[in-house]
Amino acid sequence: MDFNVFTDNIVNVLQQRMGHEYDVKVTKVTKNNDIELTGVVLMKESDNLSPTIYLDGLFEEYQDGAYIEDLAEQIIRLYKEQLPAGRLDMDFFRNFEQVKDRIFYKLVSYDKNRKMLEKLPYYKWNDLAIIFYYAMEEERIGRASITIHHQHLKMWEQSLDTLYAVAQENMKKSMPELLVSMKDLLEETTGLKMGEDTYLPMYVLTNQEKVYGAAAMLYSEHMKKLAERWQTDLLILPSSIHEVLLLPDDGQNEYAFYRQMVEEVNTTQVEPEEVLSYSLYRYCREKAEIEEILF
Repeated sequence: MDFNVFTDNIVNVLQQRMGHEYDVKVTKVTKNNDIELTGVVLMKESDNLSPTIYLDGLFEEYQDGAYIEDLAEQIIRLYKEQLPAGRLDMDFFRNFEQVKDRIFYKLVSYDKNRKMLEKLPYYKWNDLAIIFYYAMEEERIGRASITIHHQHLKMWEQSLDTLYAVAQENMKKSMPELLVSMKDLLEETTGLKMGEDTYLPMYVLTNQEKVYGAAAMLYSEHMKKLAERWQTDLLILPSSIHEVLLLPDDGQNEYAFYRQMVEEVNTTQVEPEEVLSYSLYRYCREKAEIEEILF
């Protein structure tokens, strides 16, 4: 059974189980880096919001021997767990004054998101793009966000510059940067204590939430202090959209080696929609600027 037939069968079983009171629809969702996922939505007429349950992983379970009926029950259970209680009033979103304190930005690949960027206000930054989102505070739906489109700026009658200024202030206030040494991180994740003389000149830069933390590069003060302490420029390796790695760029680095390492990690360890870039960057201590390393 191919994926399309699997999807049709899941929808039929869900419609039978949920009854005519529900409308069961298949939706295509384009994630970061143009990754397209197929989801199913169970919508009651009285609801204005419903979770999207993705089918791609469930199809793999089916291929491994799971029954359609059991997977349908799994979808229904997820739907009930994630469905907000009552209708959500989204009228507040029309008023910029009511949303501006929850507007943030993140970094994504420019080349891999060209189609998406046509619909979004953004700034190009090296080979990346700065895009904006509204972070929901609604406890009933957990961590959720709304990507800001051109239509939102038009509705709010705001400019891209204003959007950036508001997001920049919010990032510093609500998403403060976090710099962790690789030594401390390895000790935390492995539970093994390294010797006092162990020296690993590498740091992880993210934010306190550890979500879209690569954007901390845009307002980091820690990078400047680290470069001054090491008395060198900093080599920046994009680990994912959530974090970057920092190490001294003392002129002895093998850029090709690090470029290969970034590509290998992105290919084998990072989810496709969370890959930031295969490029290397440098924090220039003299100019206090970040630039893409071209070689």
